[in-house]
Amino acid sequence: MLYERDGVYTIRVDGLELMSSRAHGSEDALARLAMAEVRAARPNVLVGGLGMGFTLRAVLDVLPAAGGVVVAEILPEVVRWNQGPLAELAGSPLEDPRVELIEGDVARVIGARPTAFDAILLDVDNGPAALTLTDNDRLYQRDGLELTRRSLRPKGMLAVWSAGPDPAFERALRTAGFLVRVETVRARSIGKGPRHTLFFARLR
Repeated sequence: MLYERDGVYTIRVDGLELMSSRAHGSEDALARLAMAEVRAARPNVLVGGLGMGFTLRAVLDVLPAAGGVVVAEILPEVVRWNQGPLAELAGSPLEDPRVELIEGDVARVIGARPTAFDAILLDVDNGPAALTLTDNDRLYQRDGLELTRRSLRPKGMLAVWSAGPDPAFERALRTAGFLVRVETVRARSIGKGPRHTLFFARLR
């Protein structure tokens, strides 16, 4: 459900707050740090999870005019909110002509587009071990990581947002053949709020 109070929006599922418009610094960092390592002149990026549009906006802010972004969101309500009351929060990123919106499972997009992306950014849950939708578990396991490898172009980047550390997922990434870097950032851009964990995994 979407809630608003004093200009601050929150999205909750079963009473659990998944995101707030007040705290998106770590989502911004996920996009900014991942895109800093993309060298393609015409990068093609996949964003898994629309949220409130902040990750998508951060990608668009550094994406060349010739680049493109596919954003996959499985919940129709989230798409409608981003086309309505949430649109202005992140500068209406869905209206950018470089964006292709897919209402569906990001895992299906990954599986259907081999060697398609220079970067894949996943912010579809509270992290690999804190799943909102149990079907997303496959994204973080061996078969899902193998599909992600196939969907990335040479030297492609996988970036994953997590509410906290996850040593098991970090090991899974290394076992799958990725070079892994882990960053810890604050939830809010002013350096406050809880610490979130960002995984950056590059193809060897």
